[in-house]
Amino acid sequence: LVRMQFLQILSRKPGSLEVLFQIPFCQKQFPYTCLSTSACVYSKKKKGNSYDQVDQEKYKSLVHSVISYKTSAQTPDTILEEDNLLYGPPAKHTPPIKAGTRTPKNWVPLINPSKRILPASSDSKVPMKIRLQRTKMPSVTRILQQTLSPQQVFYLERWKQKMIEELGKEGFEEYTKNLFLQGELFHSALESIFLSEETAARDQSEDDVVAGYLSSVERVLEDISEVKALESGVHHETLQYLGLVDCVAKYQGQLCVIDWKTSEKPKPLLQNTYDNPLQVAAYIGAINHDANYDFQVRCGLVVVAYKDGSPAHPHFMDPDLCSQYWNKWLLRLEEYMDKN
Repeated sequence: LVRMQFLQILSRKPGSLEVLFQIPFCQKQFPYTCLSTSACVYSKKKKGNSYDQVDQEKYKSLVHSVISYKTSAQTPDTILEEDNLLYGPPAKHTPPIKAGTRTPKNWVPLINPSKRILPASSDSKVPMKIRLQRTKMPSVTRILQQTLSPQQVFYLERWKQKMIEELGKEGFEEYTKNLFLQGELFHSALESIFLSEETAARDQSEDDVVAGYLSSVERVLEDISEVKALESGVHHETLQYLGLVDCVAKYQGQLCVIDWKTSEKPKPLLQNTYDNPLQVAAYIGAINHDANYDFQVRCGLVVVAYKDGSPAHPHFMDPDLCSQYWNKWLLRLEEYMDKN
């Protein structure tokens, strides 16, 4: 009621507002009205606590056991104790030893320290071509083929089965036969070029299957000079293995064992050439320990040529890289010897 009267007075003329605060009634009753309103708000009955109705005596022991139980924080030691109790002591894991980090039992240096190097003769410019002696010694190719890793065997077999499905058994045999033939013709054409029969070789190869391979290696041939050996047989006198080296010549001023490879797929990285670096390292070691050669080699080169004439990928192997692959080759050689 007082609020309604207050609002009615405010709605009157502005001059009456001054009269409002001079009335004794308002001065005495207005505070009382505020107190009564406040008392009205807080006069609501408080809700009772439901836990007061619980029989605390009945559950006294349960509450005491819960609030008195203390748990200790877990630490690595306590976790280890629990694991030992549940699963037993942990087995220590030993990381597998990589093949490259193992040391061969019968280690022989790549460079022959006792080999006598004769001064280069300016009279003889004809590359050496020593006939490969057929003996009981295994070849580099055979050793690598018989010591392939299970993973290499798996991928090789899968590729073979895929090709047989596409071409048939006879078609696959014809395909592999043509691959070997192309490789032989390519090597023969390169030999003719290095023996200063460049014109005849190119005229002969213009319309045959090796024309694309020769176009592919054109730029690489510009960096090759001072050919010392071509399709020449080598054998390691100490380790007793042999092989046929494609070429020994200088590549960009460095004397290298050069291995020519043909491919239908691009191989821009050395690791794409699989075991070819091991083959090169094996030939380097054989030359350095073969009395027929009056020089030593420290570097290697794997050249991948393409049938479609795409620029070849030359993969240069410096002395450090050759030493790494030499150690891997010695391990493969030991594995072969153990098997046979």
